[in-house]
Amino acid sequence: MRRRSRERLLQATVELVSERGYEATTLADIADRAGSARGLVSYYFPGKRQLLQSAVHRLMHRTLQEALEREPRTEDGDELLARAIDAILGLARDQQMLMRTHMAGILQAEGFVQCPEQQRLAFLLREAVSRHGSPEAETDYRMLRALLMGAVFALLIPGAPMPFDVLRAELFQRYDLDWTCGFPPGDEPPEGSFRT
Repeated sequence: MRRRSRERLLQATVELVSERGYEATTLADIADRAGSARGLVSYYFPGKRQLLQSAVHRLMHRTLQEALEREPRTEDGDELLARAIDAILGLARDQQMLMRTHMAGILQAEGFVQCPEQQRLAFLLREAVSRHGSPEAETDYRMLRALLMGAVFALLIPGAPMPFDVLRAELFQRYDLDWTCGFPPGDEPPEGSFRT
């Protein structure tokens, strides 16, 4: 019961912030959308920023898990890492307001929240790096996380975003992944993006 209540709060947060934005979403709105008592929000989360980070990390780990388990299932390390990159970049492309708010929140004084949802996301990314053949999965996971955050930021810059396919090509080249792995946005990488 408690777990379901927490899950409903996280889902309501994603929905409302996506619809209205962070500032226009109140904790009372979130509790109402979740069908929960308002006191339950503060029982689970110390504040709105922590709730948002947990909610977005949940969305990210669920999106990533779905991509990794998508048919046809695979154990191929290159394919798994490609799917991980595509899942995170795709989420930023498809949920721009939510992801922009999330990235801005990480840069606040409270910083990066290492909640259970973030830990699950970290586990999945670490596993993808390990399956890709990393001898130092923890170090390489942190680098992948940093590169993905940078790519997400570049994709979301208002007025000056970098194209999705160019960012994808750069990450795929960094990890020596074939363009056709994962969920390619087209048959060929953008002109000039893959150095030979």
